[in-house]
Amino acid sequence: MTIYLPIAELPVAIFSIFAMGIAVGFISGMFGVGGGFLMTPLLIFTGIPPAVAVASVSPYMAASSFSGALSYLRKGMVDLPLAGILLAGGGVGTVCGVALFTWLDTIGQVDLIIRLSYTVLLGGIGFMMLAESVRAIIRTRHGGKAQVRRPGTHSWVMRLPLKMRFRRARIYVSTIPVVALGWMIGLLGAVLGVGGGFILVPALIYLLRVPTTTAVGTSSVLTVATMAAATVLHAASNGTVDAVLAFVLMIGGTMGAQFGARTGQTIRPDYLRLLLALLVLSVGLRVAFDLVRTPADRFVVTHVETPE
Repeated sequence: MTIYLPIAELPVAIFSIFAMGIAVGFISGMFGVGGGFLMTPLLIFTGIPPAVAVASVSPYMAASSFSGALSYLRKGMVDLPLAGILLAGGGVGTVCGVALFTWLDTIGQVDLIIRLSYTVLLGGIGFMMLAESVRAIIRTRHGGKAQVRRPGTHSWVMRLPLKMRFRRARIYVSTIPVVALGWMIGLLGAVLGVGGGFILVPALIYLLRVPTTTAVGTSSVLTVATMAAATVLHAASNGTVDAVLAFVLMIGGTMGAQFGARTGQTIRPDYLRLLLALLVLSVGLRVAFDLVRTPADRFVVTHVETPE
């Protein structure tokens, strides 16, 4: 059964897209990640134009993160002042990202930049996660203990000016790196269609020394806000949000996340990180392969409007 995507301007098998939403939702629930960094490349692999894939994943990410954000808010695991400053930077980053996306689209380079960015981003993160998880497994097998970094440990970040105390996160830190982190996540979300949690959470934990549960909860709030803003801006500026595609992905993702969360609770954390590292690395390598392989259609005819 096929369905026509009005913005992508092509017919797709609805059950394939639905199954993709279930699969990525399952992975998101099992590993505790947003899944946008996997959904966008998978949509591109199926023939969806990268510009439409990035914009249409934004509402999927906002919807999939909304329930998690509410849950963390109810449990008091969100530092609202920290989230507010991150959102300030994230809002500016989202506007900058959409402007950059629009500019790249006008010069015809948005597809190439998206593919190159995913190759570098997923490849780098995948290798780092793989090395860290292998070291953790080896350390566990030899009877070693994981190194725990206490909140509030001093580093170069702590010596920056404009400090502010975040009581829920138990840190006293400059607002400069907080705003910078929010800006970077907003920019990545707008340009690549990723929630940024797989970057923001480690940064909050290892750079700012925020407790893990508070970092995850605060990150989920930022993901909802930045992805919702990116959806509106993409729809208004570029018209690349395919509502039909996003709706099918949302339904599948919501269903898959429930089963993934149950499965993830039965797997050891170190092996869970190893599986996620291999998954991220494999997707990054596939995107890199698509960049260098000979395309099926070597010539593409496009219509370019010129000013009169």
